[in-house]
Amino acid sequence: MVPASLVSKTKRVFNFSPGPAVLPLEVLEQAREDLLSLPGVGISILEISHRSPAFDQILESTLADLRSILAVPESHDIVLMQGGASLQFSMLPMNLLRGQSVPAQYLITGTWGALAAKEALREGRVQVAWDGASTQYDRLPADEEIKIDPASAYVHVTSNETIQGVQWNRDPIVGKVPLVSDCSSDFLSRPIDVAAYGLIYACAQKNAGIAGVTAVILRKDLLERSRDDLPTMLDYRTYSKNGSRPNTPPVFAIYILGLVCRWIRDSIGGLAAMKLHNTTKANVLYDLLDASHGFYAGHSHRDCRSQMNVTFRLPTEELEKKFIVQATERGLIDLKGHRSVGGIRASIYNAMPIEGVTALRDFMSAFRDASV
Repeated sequence: MVPASLVSKTKRVFNFSPGPAVLPLEVLEQAREDLLSLPGVGISILEISHRSPAFDQILESTLADLRSILAVPESHDIVLMQGGASLQFSMLPMNLLRGQSVPAQYLITGTWGALAAKEALREGRVQVAWDGASTQYDRLPADEEIKIDPASAYVHVTSNETIQGVQWNRDPIVGKVPLVSDCSSDFLSRPIDVAAYGLIYACAQKNAGIAGVTAVILRKDLLERSRDDLPTMLDYRTYSKNGSRPNTPPVFAIYILGLVCRWIRDSIGGLAAMKLHNTTKANVLYDLLDASHGFYAGHSHRDCRSQMNVTFRLPTEELEKKFIVQATERGLIDLKGHRSVGGIRASIYNAMPIEGVTALRDFMSAFRDASV
């Protein structure tokens, strides 16, 4: 538990949770104001109708800001839905693989990519174009290691693996096969060439808001692959034709996504500035890892280190437990690695301030000095 002396209505600890994650303070402050009464409406943002003029404006501005910030071309549609990335593991192959005579290709670089491939098997043939399991997913494939059948339905990648802490820093070369990316944990953290992708999906609760809404950006021509035997709410066409409102959408989650988009645009200055901010933060921790003489052992190869999730081990599990307890006592919370791999994981998404990262660095330095 965080000591009571560190917690009050005005004092916040540094939240390194992998998701739901830290939100920008100004987003929280705006939401606090609108929680009681939305300006010009007179009721809470939690109470407004999804068919009201107020929500019309929220939805339209959120979609417009996403298109502007990400430079989404007119060839692509943007839809907002529920179910998280885990639903997309199933919905993607239901729409793009079901009934196809050709396979889908999966580049498996971590736990989430493996789960996505497993779900796709329910809908058709899956070929694993590359799998990093033999080295515990500590690296990404070189271009020459990727073998793609040009007749494939699509190629799926996970842009950032939160558990292992590996991140693509280039677009895989896949020829004319539609490239699909699960961008859930680095969405809106850096510029991306949307035109190079057939489909991008991302839940919001890492960098873009709170749990409850998932953004899907897809090439409009791919909608033609969806079959008429799909359940209505699992058909991408349903959301595209109905402007993301085939039923009651996650109003509050979309509202928060809109506030985060505005924060990136107005306060940060866009995705290029966001990337610089995130790289600066990540380098603070990786520089310490590299200078620790092995006391802090990073999991991933240097050329694919995640800017979002810094993963590492200490010499013993006992030291790791002690590290987590002492960090929590200092207001540095949720640093425990995923239950499947252990170790330490510092998730430093968009809204993590540089002060939080330097506070963690200073603690890590002091902890090492006291332990060797």
